[in-house]
Amino acid sequence: MNHSTISPSKRLLSLDFMRGLIMVLLALESTELYVYIQHLCRKGSFAASVMTQFFHNDWRGIHFWDLIQPAFMFMAGIAMTYSLTRQKAQGMSWNDRFLKILKRSALLLFWGIMKRIHSPDWLSLNALDFTDILTQLAFTSIIAFLLFDFKIKYQVLAAIGILLVTEFLYRFWYIPGYVEGYTDGHNIGSYIDFLLFQQKENHYVFINWLPTAVHTLSGVIVGKLFMQFKSPLSWLLPLGLALNLTGYALDFFEVTLMIKPIATSSFVLVSLGFCCWMVALCYWWIDLRKHQKGLLFFQVFGMNSIFIYLFFDIVGRNWFNGYVIMLLSPIEPLIGLTHSWFLVIAALVTFAAEWGICYFLYRKKIFFKL
Repeated sequence: MNHSTISPSKRLLSLDFMRGLIMVLLALESTELYVYIQHLCRKGSFAASVMTQFFHNDWRGIHFWDLIQPAFMFMAGIAMTYSLTRQKAQGMSWNDRFLKILKRSALLLFWGIMKRIHSPDWLSLNALDFTDILTQLAFTSIIAFLLFDFKIKYQVLAAIGILLVTEFLYRFWYIPGYVEGYTDGHNIGSYIDFLLFQQKENHYVFINWLPTAVHTLSGVIVGKLFMQFKSPLSWLLPLGLALNLTGYALDFFEVTLMIKPIATSSFVLVSLGFCCWMVALCYWWIDLRKHQKGLLFFQVFGMNSIFIYLFFDIVGRNWFNGYVIMLLSPIEPLIGLTHSWFLVIAALVTFAAEWGICYFLYRKKIFFKL
């Protein structure tokens, strides 16, 4: 067995880069850049087909954008491994660590709900949205923590067990009116949303935190493997391939359809496979090949990921985006571009301003943690 010298205190720049890359993609999406560029593409063109990858697939299948949430939760699991291992090395008791994760999950739940308030009657249950990344991560973090001290083989068995429970719920739990398995709005997830919150026929469902807990738990497992073994590529690459093949086979033979809105097991497996490939590529390019120029651009976002995620979704979408467009509107007739191109420029300016805010915090060593 080749044991690694990677310790909880050694920072892997590739993991920082990947976390920052995820936040950059999310920040650009919050400025509506992808929507504006899509409007510029001729229908049916190659550019238009490429841009569809920056939007969620409606139901069955998978787009590039469907990998963002799994990657976010996967990276949270890896970060949890380094954090909890460091806490244990410092002598923090299990009770104290558990209390800390409960407090963090409570904050994630609070902000995940608050950032999606869009109506005056937001206090009513049927107006709340429990499907945000932060809301889901609040639950998956607790599950990953409770399984953290188990050996890797038992964590793998737990992940498989979670997927089997999900399969059982969607296939065999008979509910009158909600017996159509993987049908949009008529599945066990939709029924639980109605039962708990009086919300009917939701596309994305609250209980997604159960299958997506596998994303966070898998991040914990990969984090442990990074600490225990040299040559992570020797197991990351075949692991990613095996997960991809298994997930695609389940969908191809229609055993379990690949559906992100209800996080079916085939979707979880395929998205995990791509997460492994992404981590492997970043580790090879940055930590092994030492290509580290330009990392600051991504690290600035990655080091304050929770802050910027809340900023561009709460402040950005509801005020800042429109304010930047208003400020730039006098120059629109001067630059001689169509309004569609002007909106693209405005989105990029908005993104640059948000990056500048994070850069200021980075230089001042101000990091917001939950």
